[in-house]
Amino acid sequence: MSDERRKRQEARQSDGRKTKKVLLYVIILALLAGAYLAGRYYKNRKYDSFAKCLATKNAIMYGLYWCPHCADQKREFGSSFRYVRYVECASESDPHELTPDCKAAGVKLFPSWQFGSDPPKEGVLTLQELSQKTGCSLP
Repeated sequence: MSDERRKRQEARQSDGRKTKKVLLYVIILALLAGAYLAGRYYKNRKYDSFAKCLATKNAIMYGLYWCPHCADQKREFGSSFRYVRYVECASESDPHELTPDCKAAGVKLFPSWQFGSDPPKEGVLTLQELSQKTGCSLP
């Protein structure tokens, strides 16, 4: 009888160790997932204040939805691009026809940035260049 009791006790201890091990793995996975999500959130929101500052300084980006360089410029901001003042220049009826706003601004190449009343500056600008043009500080 003592042999059976010892086997049951060992089985309970073994089950307890397995449960602790599984719990430890779950905690480690939860911490890793939390760190990943926090990093991703920070990366995606990193330029929010910078993009908002550009908008207050009247910096406007003119672009085309089908333009790869415009996509590159937007990608630099990540999800913070939603705060950038952006004017879509492709007309709905003809994607290669410019909208009246873009014609009036004198935009010919894309992307183009306009700072206040200055003529548009063509091409992809680095965030550092945008910072220098507007006085908005980078994070």
